[in-house]
Amino acid sequence: MVEIRPGEVTAVLRQQIASAKARTDWKSVGRVLQVGDGVARVHGLEGCMMSELLKFPEGVGGVALSLEEDNVGAVLFGSDRLVKEGDVVESTGRLLSVPTGEALLGRVVNALGEPIDGKGPIQVTEADWRPMEGRSPSVIERQPVKEPLQTGIKAIDAMIPIGRGQRELIIGDRQTGKTAILIDTFLAQRTTGGGDPRNPAQVLCIYVATGQKQSTVVDVVRKLEENGAMPYTIVVSAPAGDPASLQFLSPYAGCAMGERLRDEGRHVVIGYDDLYKQATAYRQVMLLLRRPPGREAFPGDIFNLHSRLLERAAKLADDAPKKNPAFKKGGGSLTALPVVETQEGDYAAYIPTNVISITDGQIYLEADLFNAGVRPGINVGISVSRVGGNAQVPAMRKIAGGLRIGLAQYRELRSFAQFGSDLDKATLAQITRGQRLEELLKQGQFVPVPVEDQVISIFAGTKGHLDDLRIDQVRPFEEALRRFLHERHPQIPASIRETRKIEEGTEKALVDAIAAAKTEFLRTSGETQKAEAAPPKGRTEAPAPKGAGGPPKKPAAGSH
Repeated sequence: MVEIRPGEVTAVLRQQIASAKARTDWKSVGRVLQVGDGVARVHGLEGCMMSELLKFPEGVGGVALSLEEDNVGAVLFGSDRLVKEGDVVESTGRLLSVPTGEALLGRVVNALGEPIDGKGPIQVTEADWRPMEGRSPSVIERQPVKEPLQTGIKAIDAMIPIGRGQRELIIGDRQTGKTAILIDTFLAQRTTGGGDPRNPAQVLCIYVATGQKQSTVVDVVRKLEENGAMPYTIVVSAPAGDPASLQFLSPYAGCAMGERLRDEGRHVVIGYDDLYKQATAYRQVMLLLRRPPGREAFPGDIFNLHSRLLERAAKLADDAPKKNPAFKKGGGSLTALPVVETQEGDYAAYIPTNVISITDGQIYLEADLFNAGVRPGINVGISVSRVGGNAQVPAMRKIAGGLRIGLAQYRELRSFAQFGSDLDKATLAQITRGQRLEELLKQGQFVPVPVEDQVISIFAGTKGHLDDLRIDQVRPFEEALRRFLHERHPQIPASIRETRKIEEGTEKALVDAIAAAKTEFLRTSGETQKAEAAPPKGRTEAPAPKGAGGPPKKPAAGSH
């Protein structure tokens, strides 16, 4: 029989009580009142902040988007089937954040910054996390947009120039080449730093796919990899199968990643593809949270949704760190290329007009032009860049004015040619020049053109050196001219590339080289005479309206 000694027991208890340390954990918790359709209402989160990250059971995350008097409306990032009424919800005290930094380059992530490309985890530290929502730079922290961002697309760089730090809208119906412009722009940035993301001169790229098909995102990633652009690109994917909450947050995630790089002095271009699908996802979430609907059932703050995103694009002042220590280095830029899809060319709809009023210009893609074989199908009449010539190299600015005027005159006069009416020589000359300029601006996909080659081609077109060629000879001659110059006269494109100007001596040499290239081209192509016969009086070779160079070809999916 065990003998119990009360004195020993008492001594042990007193010793344990004396050595015990009180430990208190404080958590702000609440309980789920209602859940469904990806939205939960939570009671008890007294100190909850707007856009605060919340922890639900079963590892489901959420974000607080509606702070009401007696409950908090939260949007779930996972399946609402894992959450039920009465579950305990914890507030994290942290705003919704994503990982940022150069470690994300070359990776595909979701709207929360989690890798989805099967290449393993992304190595980031706690300091690399950045809130999705951020403050846009103030006026004194910016500088004017005047440094060109070359897209490699002749029609854009010549007539609708984009500068680093600008916001240029790409708008058009579905399947008119909007995403193709983004991809070509990304590919063109390889020339800035050789495609090396560690090179400070390399322009970095971010592609945000919102509400797109998964196959579309895979195709974009494959094209970037095939053309060597993926090492300096981040892809943020929130496809149509993702919850609406992740779809409307994805542009903010991409913007936060770009801001981190911009604040470190790098140049970044980000494409939001597209903001109409983001607005639709936001409308879905807000209606589930019982926000009052307005025009087209969008909530009243739909304009703010896009303005607080696009206002974060900027060209930082060189002395920005002195004005705000949050910037590690000045001179960086974040260029935004938002995409908005229209329905049957309705540019005056609610969301398109909202975004047009926020951006610094717009590139209109017209389905009729695209289907007629004009690729990219840019309507230069209503497309505009509010930065203008400030975002062009001097050589392009010198010669591109005649290009836009020539096209505008041609498209105005083209309708007269359809009726076979008598036309004077001056009108025929304008139509002839316009036809060749339109043909000159056609461009294949995934073949961005260096700026010096663009200048040479447009110089030949605007100065009349193509007027005596047949329309079907324009593009072959353009390629032959580039080869001729790079092989026989490499000093001409080199001079344009280095000085960004057409010096007097260079211009004379270029004119002589074009004449020599044309003679050789006509001889090797079997032409017996230099100039083609003039069309009969009253008739022109103008193609059908909005087309050029023969019957329209069947458009390839996803191409210009």
